[in-house]
Amino acid sequence: GAAKYGTPITLYEKYTVDLVVVGSTAVCPKTGARVGKGEGFAELEWGILSQQGNLDATKVLVVTTVHDSQVFDGGVEEPWKSLMEQQEKDGVDDDGTNSQTPFGSLTQHDVPVDIIVTPTQIIRVPDETKLPKPSGVYWDLLSPQKLAQIRVLQELKKRTEENLGETLPSGPDEVLPPTASRNRKGRGGGGRGRGGRGRG
Repeated sequence: GAAKYGTPITLYEKYTVDLVVVGSTAVCPKTGARVGKGEGFAELEWGILSQQGNLDATKVLVVTTVHDSQVFDGGVEEPWKSLMEQQEKDGVDDDGTNSQTPFGSLTQHDVPVDIIVTPTQIIRVPDETKLPKPSGVYWDLLSPQKLAQIRVLQELKKRTEENLGETLPSGPDEVLPPTASRNRKGRGGGGRGRGGRGRG
């Protein structure tokens, strides 16, 4: 749909985004915490747009559409800090993940939602319990492998380093899931032109 009906734009064009719709594997109605497919492209798009001034992280509404069974009230207030606490309390699986909650491994660059739409209800996450949204690209969390997939992000990092006169940090190495490197043709000219890890 985006390729057919969307309009190609450059990294430096000026426009304003006031609504973002994201997919989710699970979402919390109390905090807005969400997990996607684990590739992080939604957060990278968000990071690029907010860093470029096209998106105000404090004002933009984030909406997700899920089945009712994907609404998970994990009660997580700070998902980027909760993993260690949950591991100590509940233990972890052999692969290092925590099976008790899908939100245990979220980090500070994950984008929470404001509105959850299911086939039976529309849930508005309460302001008093809603997680804050990140802003900008978290270069110290972005792996070299993920950076190599996204040419627009490579350009942004190079331009930012030139403007700052210093080298930006890089995140730890990671093994990308198969879907993160497939169908690269037409996605940003050799990489997904989507923008912080994230987790998308």
